[in-house]
Amino acid sequence: MSDLPVFLDKDRPPVPAVVVAHGITPFYLPGRPVRGRLIRLGPLADALLTRHHNDPVVTRLAGELLALAAGLASALKFQGSFSIQAKGDGPLPLVLADCTDAGELRGYTRVDTERLAEMLRQDPAPSAKKLLGNGYLAFSVDPGPGRERHQGLVAIEGDSLADMALHYFAVSEQLACRVQIACEFSEAGWRAAALILEKVSGDGGVAPDLQPPEPDQEEQDEAWRTALALAGTLTKVELLDDNLAPEQLIFRLFGAEGAITDLARALSYGCRCSRAKLGRVLESFPSDDLDHMASEGEIVMTCEFCNLDFRFSRVAVPGRATST
Repeated sequence: MSDLPVFLDKDRPPVPAVVVAHGITPFYLPGRPVRGRLIRLGPLADALLTRHHNDPVVTRLAGELLALAAGLASALKFQGSFSIQAKGDGPLPLVLADCTDAGELRGYTRVDTERLAEMLRQDPAPSAKKLLGNGYLAFSVDPGPGRERHQGLVAIEGDSLADMALHYFAVSEQLACRVQIACEFSEAGWRAAALILEKVSGDGGVAPDLQPPEPDQEEQDEAWRTALALAGTLTKVELLDDNLAPEQLIFRLFGAEGAITDLARALSYGCRCSRAKLGRVLESFPSDDLDHMASEGEIVMTCEFCNLDFRFSRVAVPGRATST
């Protein structure tokens, strides 16, 4: 425990200092209404996913959600964060991933271990839909203090996380997309990656200085169908291969279409907990509740994201006075 007053103590136990320089590689197809992002978490996936000791079926879905959140957060045009939360009535009632505009990534799951064990006895490889059950998918944008938070909700539909995301885009955003996600354990540890394609209108996939006359609708639709067909050749092995550079993979898929990559963006281990933040949470509790939380003069709070324990002396946390 620190000797500093709780509200001043911004320290935290050490966490992995993992940064993936080419975590997100944006690209577009010149003259075609297609843009995309290739997301590769690399060793960051293992650093994030191994903070919790979950069954591999849970870890795999959590890794997929992290890759999806990272890819969608890269579209933020301001300082803030983007999160995806899947909440249902299944043995995995909650899984959440959160990423800032700077690429700081974190996530956590809530598991009903007894129900999960029962499910795995009957089905060793349940789908994402079976794990989550009936519920909703929430996409949230938090632009920071003093600005309004935006959230979109859609019912969980589809067997896979990719299907669920596509349902959200179709219903809430009216956006034509392709989403391919993978997360697997390898000799190097857990790896997670995603490919996201978006159909944009008009010249959205064209560099401003290369803009040709706007193609007609049929040409745009055919270009989109071609991009989907090419993306459909991508294998899970290629998507997760650390030795296959992002630019090389994009060229392998879309080189015939003249794919051009933009500047890559970094992803990093990004839990934002601290003693000061957790201390402020504790101070919002009545003193009597804090007394019940304390054991041998200490209160232990565990960050749900990074699974680290923070210890507070009971006498250092005054708590909220109870009304009489």
